[in-house]
Amino acid sequence: MKLLHIVGARPQFIKASPGSRAIEKHNLKYPDCTIHELLIDTGQHYDYGMSRIFFEELNLRMPDYHLGVGSGTHGRQTGEMLKKVEEVLMEERPDVVMVYGDTNSTLASAKLHIPIAHVEAGLRSFNKALPEEINRILTDHASSILFCPTETAIRNLKNEGFNNIINEGKLIDDSFDFSLPSSHLSPVVINVGDVMYDCALFYSGLAEERHGVFAKLGLKKKEYALCTIHRAENTDRPENLRAIFEALDEIAKNGMRVVLLLHPRTRKVLEEMGLTYPNSQFTIFDPVSYLDMIALEKNGSVILTDSGGVQKEAYFFKVPCITLRDETEWIETVANGWNMVVGTDIEKILNGFNKISDQEFNSKDQNPIFGDGRAAERIGEVLLAGRILKG
Repeated sequence: MKLLHIVGARPQFIKASPGSRAIEKHNLKYPDCTIHELLIDTGQHYDYGMSRIFFEELNLRMPDYHLGVGSGTHGRQTGEMLKKVEEVLMEERPDVVMVYGDTNSTLASAKLHIPIAHVEAGLRSFNKALPEEINRILTDHASSILFCPTETAIRNLKNEGFNNIINEGKLIDDSFDFSLPSSHLSPVVINVGDVMYDCALFYSGLAEERHGVFAKLGLKKKEYALCTIHRAENTDRPENLRAIFEALDEIAKNGMRVVLLLHPRTRKVLEEMGLTYPNSQFTIFDPVSYLDMIALEKNGSVILTDSGGVQKEAYFFKVPCITLRDETEWIETVANGWNMVVGTDIEKILNGFNKISDQEFNSKDQNPIFGDGRAAERIGEVLLAGRILKG
């Protein structure tokens, strides 16, 4: 079998890594039934962290193709990607194309009638003003097999008319017969768990060795609030940025050490707005490596973020989270009481912080909503069964 991953940003490389490890393990165990793996980097996002060190530190496979699509309007980006991805697909002719989350690259695979496997299928924020929401919906409806991370994602797809749902949408276990053929021609929907949980469990041990980041940032474990802001709806709106910063400054003035990890581009915007905070309890740093980020997340007392991935990682590491958006794809974390969605209103941020700070959290109360850390293994088993893709 030839499997081709299409990724375009740093988080997607990380999401692809458990699959690569599972494939390597399979190929060693079954040399007569190997999976040939290829990786396309679309290059659609410039990323400060996408250096060779990034790949070496996390032991990630290097891309086989660099398309260099670059940034630009969604129309230009999609058109350029269609052209370049199609060229690779016609040359390689993979048996299946794996895509991760919201991506512009799905159309090229669908046009060539190559089966698409969508990892993190079924996510919905129910805000179609966000480009990634449209991409998620299009990708799901163009895919042959939809690997869902949670039962909520399964329900979202069921509500959109998907009916070929394996195991009634529950997480498949070791008793599942992967060789069973699908009885329908419609796309297959299956709950395998979350590959990001696979990543968190795998890398958390390595992150424990990252003591240097605490000394570098002047932090003591469990005595700081960690904040990240990167979404355009916040970074491109001065009123949102100002509100978030004023709320963080107020939190710092009340005695909590606040650490904000901010892209240099956004920091420049702040300087142009005249937003400077001399408060020694509130400091801004450039983004850190993935392992350092995990170390900071695991050891924070609370996390404030507009990142979907960071919301989940906060849950994985049993750290309460405040989401600086008006909605979230990860409603399970909210339902379980570990995440509060407050938007960018100053009072709501402060009220949320005070409430979550006063709340007692018991990790034993957490539900295993993201699986057991074996999502990549399940994905491999399903793909190797083969028949499930053919209907």
